[in-house]
Amino acid sequence: MNDKVLYSVEQAVALVTLNRPEKRNALDDQLVTGVREALDQSAKDAEVRVVVVCAAGKDFCAGADLAELQRVENAGAMENLADARRLADLFLAMRRHPRPIVAVVQGRALAGGCGVATAADIVIASESAQFGYPETKIGFVPAMVMSILRRSVAERRAFELLAMGEVISARVALEIGLINRIYADSSFDKDVRAYVAQLAARSPSALALTKSLLYQIDGQSFESALSAGVQANAFARFTDDYRRGIHEFLKKL
Repeated sequence: MNDKVLYSVEQAVALVTLNRPEKRNALDDQLVTGVREALDQSAKDAEVRVVVVCAAGKDFCAGADLAELQRVENAGAMENLADARRLADLFLAMRRHPRPIVAVVQGRALAGGCGVATAADIVIASESAQFGYPETKIGFVPAMVMSILRRSVAERRAFELLAMGEVISARVALEIGLINRIYADSSFDKDVRAYVAQLAARSPSALALTKSLLYQIDGQSFESALSAGVQANAFARFTDDYRRGIHEFLKKL
């Protein structure tokens, strides 16, 4: 990792912090690489139950760094493909990560930064947060983030957000299903900690199987999805968490 991304583990929660507040945490190669390395580390750490992706400063992430845009403007096709692939690989790593990933968004989450937020399994926002994909305003295409957005909101709403490039409030983002929860600015940190603590208290094996199965059945037929569910259900019965949970439940009867 590098100083553009901070990593720590507290009470079974891995904190991955975007750390370019002076640049509104804009994405460049080092930041994207740092987040990917932090995710890889948290995936290997048996102590970690939940991963939180958050940001230093007022904004979560303003999208691509202007210096990066200027650099790739004169780059060749292969360099541009590699640059785009780095962000796509980050989104894929988040989807494949064995732990739940919670994005904690304050301020603005725009373009690729909005993609990083919504690539998480759960998105929590402060009431003053803003979300948007303004790429078309500069003749660009919100290409990789489209795959995430299309899975989060209705098709017509997704197209309007992408085509118009409008920035929406946290309240609207919640109404259309782009994010999960909103907390008041005044109590945001406290409320987020309480929510994440509740999630971290759930069975690690159950959370891992739930995440894996949910994304595995994406695009499958109903029959195939049920078949995958049967396998996950049977496998879960052999985990220590399940046996411990059943034992505790039966003791209460």
